[in-house]
Amino acid sequence: MEPHLPSLAVTPPMPTAQQDSLLDRFDRERPLIGMVHLPALPGAPEFGGDRDALHERARTDATQLESGGIDAIMLENFGDVPFYPETVPPHVVADMTAIANTVADAVDVPVGINVLRNDAEAALSIAAAVDADFIRTNVHVGTAATDQGVLEGRAHETVRLRERIAPDVAILADVHVKHATPVGEASIEQAALETVERGKADGVIVTGSGTGSETALEDVERVAAERSAHDLQTPVFVGSGVTADTVGDCFAAGADGAIVGTALKEDGTTTNPVDLDRVESVVTAAQRAYSSDT
Repeated sequence: MEPHLPSLAVTPPMPTAQQDSLLDRFDRERPLIGMVHLPALPGAPEFGGDRDALHERARTDATQLESGGIDAIMLENFGDVPFYPETVPPHVVADMTAIANTVADAVDVPVGINVLRNDAEAALSIAAAVDADFIRTNVHVGTAATDQGVLEGRAHETVRLRERIAPDVAILADVHVKHATPVGEASIEQAALETVERGKADGVIVTGSGTGSETALEDVERVAAERSAHDLQTPVFVGSGVTADTVGDCFAAGADGAIVGTALKEDGTTTNPVDLDRVESVVTAAQRAYSSDT
């Protein structure tokens, strides 16, 4: 009798975000991601002392964004200045997870996480815990000089952690991120290509110089052209300065979507609550721009 040999068959791996189109997660072909900028969390210098108020503010902002027609929501610890450069302490992860869960329970649109200044490991952990759809990482590949010091990309760690704990969570990565100066001479299109091909990001984000600063359309055009030249399907998002007046130009320059924050807030101030009228204005402008292209 021949000896019994164990089967060498293996279970097929779960589909990862890389195997699916990021844009398939959204109802609209050119999605708008609205920002929930959290006030200072416990432990940060400007924390107001009321955890319940943080949850209520996040819930209200998120539901206003959804009511106004925004396609997805991204949660960010914007008020935690000065930011930890890379690894945030456990209490930040704990509070952001709790608040993210509040937001995820309150809305039906996709939810994303960004942990400033550059803690993709924490963002992935939170996303895995609350079943979020994507994260943002500010320095995914390369090196950037920032007000937190020199930050180095950790794509090798981020992508491997994603495979272990949250394989269906997409990674949106900045190229030549705002509030930073890239170290080295790589052009923005070269940085974008390496972010996708070597960093395995699912989407790239092009921004202006700072929060609320208009993004140069030439940069969007260059990144979109590089993507097309290499026959890549990776979507390009504009990540700052998007308004009702500029969203159409962003799409015309080649953007596949936009991340909008400041323009959706009361009086156009980033730290203010979401203004429903402003949300509807940007969404209407985006729909008008999309309709004119189709």
